[in-house]
Amino acid sequence: MALIWLDGELRDADSAKVSVFDHGLTVGDGVFETLKTENGRPFAMSRHLDRLATSAAGLGLPAPDRDTVRRACEAVMANTEPVPCGRLRITYTGGRSPLASDRGDAPPTLMIAHAPTPRRPDTTAVITVPWTRNERGALAGLKSTSYAENVIALARAHQQAASEALFANTTGALCEGTGTNVFVVLDGELHTPPLAAGCLAGITRALVIEWSGAKETELPMDVLHRADEVFLTSSTRDVQAVRRVDDRELPGAPGPVTTEALRVFRARSAADIDP
Repeated sequence: MALIWLDGELRDADSAKVSVFDHGLTVGDGVFETLKTENGRPFAMSRHLDRLATSAAGLGLPAPDRDTVRRACEAVMANTEPVPCGRLRITYTGGRSPLASDRGDAPPTLMIAHAPTPRRPDTTAVITVPWTRNERGALAGLKSTSYAENVIALARAHQQAASEALFANTTGALCEGTGTNVFVVLDGELHTPPLAAGCLAGITRALVIEWSGAKETELPMDVLHRADEVFLTSSTRDVQAVRRVDDRELPGAPGPVTTEALRVFRARSAADIDP
C-alpha cells in the first residue's frame, strides 16, 4: 500500500485528505517539484529543493523548511517498494484559505507522493500550439501548480499522436513545452532558449548546458522546422530526441549531437549529482 507525506506524517494514500479550502485546490496557489527516481534513489535532490524555494518565494509563500522536505522525501521512499523508474512529487501550497484569491492565516500544506513511471522511448513527436507563454507574467519561470493551460496543450498533442506541445512566448520566440525544455541543433551547434524567454529553469536543462556547451539563444519558432536536430529535456525524460515536429519528420533521430548529449548526461549524472 502506497504511503504519502501530508502535513507532518505518513498516511495511507487512499485515505489522506486535503481540505476543500486548500488554496492549492481552489485557486492553484502552490508550487511543486518532480524528481526522477531510479531503484529508490531520487535524482538531484538538492537542485530540486533549491528550485522549490525559488518558486515559493516567487509566489510569496513562506520558505519551505529544507530539512523537513528532505526528511519527508526520505520517509516516503523508505516506505515505498523500489521501482526501476519512478516519479517523486513534492507539492507545497498556500494552505487552508478563504474561497477567494486572498490567502488565509493557516500554514502551507506539504504533500509528497511517489509512483512508478514508464521509461521514456528514445524518440518522440511534438507539436506546436497557438497559445503563448507570457515571459513577463507573475508566474514566468516558476514551477506553479497552475497547470491548466499545460493540460489543454498536452491533450491537443495526444490527439495528434505526439507526447509534447511546444509554446512560443508573446514575442513569437521559442519558449518551452508543457513540462520540458527544448534544444535545437543548427549547423552543428546546440542552442536552447534563454530564461528571459519565459521558460522554466529546468534541472536537466541546466546540466545539459553545463556539460554539452549549449548556447542560450533567442530563437524564432520556425527554427523547429529547419533545425538539424531537436530534443527535449526534463527530469523524467532526461534527453529525448524529437523525430517529428508537427508534419516535419526528422529522419535519423537521434542525431549525432543529441546522441552525444545523452551519452554525456547519463555518464555525468550517474557520477556527479547528489541524491
